[in-house]
Amino acid sequence: MRDLLEAVAAGELSPAAAEAELTGYATDDAGRFDAARTTRRGIPEAILADGKTPEQVRSLTQTALETEGRALLTRLEPDAADSLVAFLEDDVSVGVDEGQDTSLTIERRGTALLVYTDAYDRPSLEATVAIVTAGTVDGPVADEAHLVCLDAGCTIDRIEDVGVASLVRVVDQLERLREADVVIVAAGREGALPTVVAGLVDAPVIGVPVSSGYGYGGDGEAALLGMLQSCTVLSVVNVDAGFVAGAQATLVAQAIDTARREKK
Repeated sequence: MRDLLEAVAAGELSPAAAEAELTGYATDDAGRFDAARTTRRGIPEAILADGKTPEQVRSLTQTALETEGRALLTRLEPDAADSLVAFLEDDVSVGVDEGQDTSLTIERRGTALLVYTDAYDRPSLEATVAIVTAGTVDGPVADEAHLVCLDAGCTIDRIEDVGVASLVRVVDQLERLREADVVIVAAGREGALPTVVAGLVDAPVIGVPVSSGYGYGGDGEAALLGMLQSCTVLSVVNVDAGFVAGAQATLVAQAIDTARREKK
């Protein structure tokens, strides 16, 4: 503890980083950030931007960068994402210890954002996650899963627009699908695509119902029920839950990576 206190006093460590070392979380004006979740669970705490003010999002982003060297944000509206990116680009010292020079790398996909400092040691997994969308409208949900898997160090194979309205589109991508270690499939409407894919591959399949339909059940309910009633073996997350799908795929990929490294 004395070393931490001396590091804070010398300006070598921020108070938030010291608190995270001692308690596993860091406190700021927006709440408590679970800085130990990556170590404890294998996936980071994501900052859910929906329902938070820009100031709260910025504060939590700073805390995440200070304590973990990276921040993962979900459900950022375009204007909010633009504002946060501008804030981060204007102040490259955000989230680093006093007196240290750094740069930030920002990965942005849809409503999700991944930010990390050059001091952050990005992991690399020997495992491939295929992220599949039935149509273009399913992209934003898949983007959320994409950044979670990217943060974990997975190799990502993005397979777009292969909905079951034309099965040939799925068959055309069958070789790629079968090369993946785990498959995430995002689909709206009746949600049939995960069932089709799960019947063609031997890897775990995670279905993500998307609220991209219209009319009765068009809020994702029909897609969710269709996946839950699937006649093939697959896992199903909640409607639009791209983060959860990405986190589950990450845990599978981490286990595969560990097994492969142990065999070498």
